[in-house]
Amino acid sequence: MADEPRDDYEELESARDPHRKEERDAAIAEVAARLRNRGLTVTGGEAPEDLANLLEAVERFERAVEAHGGDLMVDDRRSREPDDPHFVLPQRNRGEGVRAYITRVDQATRQLRSHPPRPDRTP
Repeated sequence: MADEPRDDYEELESARDPHRKEERDAAIAEVAARLRNRGLTVTGGEAPEDLANLLEAVERFERAVEAHGGDLMVDDRRSREPDDPHFVLPQRNRGEGVRAYITRVDQATRQLRSHPPRPDRTP
């Protein structure tokens, strides 16, 4: 990940804990891996806060899919035949910023809330 400006709090905490940068880098790598495991493109240039917000948006979308009877194993971006295309996480466009993508994921989540649940899986 690209180095980013550090705030006073981070500088203070880093001075107190010499392993803080390693721990933070490991946490960022874990979030990026979780997003990649869901089939999302992560470039490595995203801000850590943006990655965390993206993971939260994706998890909100997944909860909405499950609440409507979707199966995250079938309704996956890599699936050739999802049960319902509405249950598939939107693809991140090439060159699309994380915040713009989060906006689209949140929009898809809102649309799911008005989408009828699967009849065979009514919650």
